[in-house]
Amino acid sequence: MKVHIGLPLMLAFALCLAAATPSGAQSKEQKRAEAQLRTVHGSVLDKTESPVPSSVVYLKNLKNQAVKTYIADDTAHYRFSGLDPNVDYEIHAENADATSPTRTVSSYDTRRDIELTLKLTRKKPAS
Repeated sequence: MKVHIGLPLMLAFALCLAAATPSGAQSKEQKRAEAQLRTVHGSVLDKTESPVPSSVVYLKNLKNQAVKTYIADDTAHYRFSGLDPNVDYEIHAENADATSPTRTVSSYDTRRDIELTLKLTRKKPAS
């Protein structure tokens, strides 16, 4: 009776090799795609150009209609990062009864770091 230990030995070696590989390792394609992700940031101001802290900023993905929100910090700054460069987005801010015009972040805009100032200039429509 012949005992073949080649296959179990190769399987054990493959498992050891997989366990030794760091789980955070990324392929070149993953790193390249991550390097292309975009960030949209800026501040929320009122009509007099004063910062409006605690404003809610809405970012809508026009491809899948998902909406992300961000509450502006104490200095009225907001930030959305990790955005897909191949998707268009709409962004606007609201605070109390005021809203900013909706701005579009186009997929044709090749900047990776986009700064937008959102000015609260209109009354929110009654719902």
